[in-house]
Amino acid sequence: MSVISVRPVSGREHGVFLHLPEALYRDDAHWVPPLMMAEKERLSAKKNPFLARVAHEKFIAWRDGEAVGRVMAIDDPRHNEVHGDNLAFFGFFEAADKDVAAELLETVEAWARNRGRDALRGPANPSLNDTCGLLVDGFDDDPAMMMPYNPKAYIEWIEDAGYGKAKDLWAWRIDLTQGVNKRSQRILDRMDKRLDPAPVVRQLSKANFKEDMLIVRDIFIKCWSENWGFVPPTEEEFWHSAKDMKFIIDWNMALMMELDGVPVAMSVSLSDLHQVYKLIGGRLLPFGLFKLLGRRRYINRGRMVLLGVLPEHRNKGLELRLIADAIQNAETLGWRTGECSWTLEDNDGVSKAIRLVGGEHYKTYRMYEKPLP
Repeated sequence: MSVISVRPVSGREHGVFLHLPEALYRDDAHWVPPLMMAEKERLSAKKNPFLARVAHEKFIAWRDGEAVGRVMAIDDPRHNEVHGDNLAFFGFFEAADKDVAAELLETVEAWARNRGRDALRGPANPSLNDTCGLLVDGFDDDPAMMMPYNPKAYIEWIEDAGYGKAKDLWAWRIDLTQGVNKRSQRILDRMDKRLDPAPVVRQLSKANFKEDMLIVRDIFIKCWSENWGFVPPTEEEFWHSAKDMKFIIDWNMALMMELDGVPVAMSVSLSDLHQVYKLIGGRLLPFGLFKLLGRRRYINRGRMVLLGVLPEHRNKGLELRLIADAIQNAETLGWRTGECSWTLEDNDGVSKAIRLVGGEHYKTYRMYEKPLP
């Protein structure tokens, strides 16, 4: 057997790290290449404010001079401070086989031990505010926008390395061709009669983007503050994400809910740009930019990436109103299916609202964890 060597990335090897998945997934019909320009920025501490503030290291596994795997080790002090943990993370994990996977994980484990951490959790690419989780159920179609994908074999390789379930993250599929079902509409009609003042739903304002995004940030942090694993993004991290979102957002799918003029909830859904990325191979040049600009011709599904109701206004049906309004607006974009993702497996309130509108839990992503003795 050839020797596997895992070493930190240096010099031009950053490009090898970036492009390695292309070789591993070339025969996988459901893998979607990322937009390479955006992926390069995501992996750069100079461009990504999250990586700029955390300790991290990229590793590549080599065998016979060929790159056969990669992983990033991540140590976020804010996570440990917020949650009282003492752990590090692994992310951007790819491996050609079980032996490569074992070597990569052992390398990150040693890195974490050297930093005094007593557990390793992942995948986080590079955090729970980005893409995260290992796909463990639902391998029969392409991943939605900003959701990860991996071969089924990764489950066995990671579990055989001693990792167990930390938390499952669910993705839901909704058939948008039927509109809002009758049961949901009856509940919404009763809610409109019962609530005083009645909720008002509006689009986020393109003209007042910064002001509205400040409200979104406030609701986001308050709604997610008690969620498992959530770490509030810094102001720089938030605006970095908001800046990117401004260029891809469909404004009638970014909704704010107000009661008596006071914002209490919001939802944001995005066109599934993965359908375009797959067509252009993740590259804008020479012709990919035209397809991206004319994306409505190629996209027939979307993903709800954010849905939040302030804690004091929950259990009133407001989640259902936001989902129903998003379903109705999606028709104008030609979406036929929608994904709500991800939700925590034990978030019963959101799960109930999604089921009411006909949502089906169809994919599961798992966060793994391993104690480090």
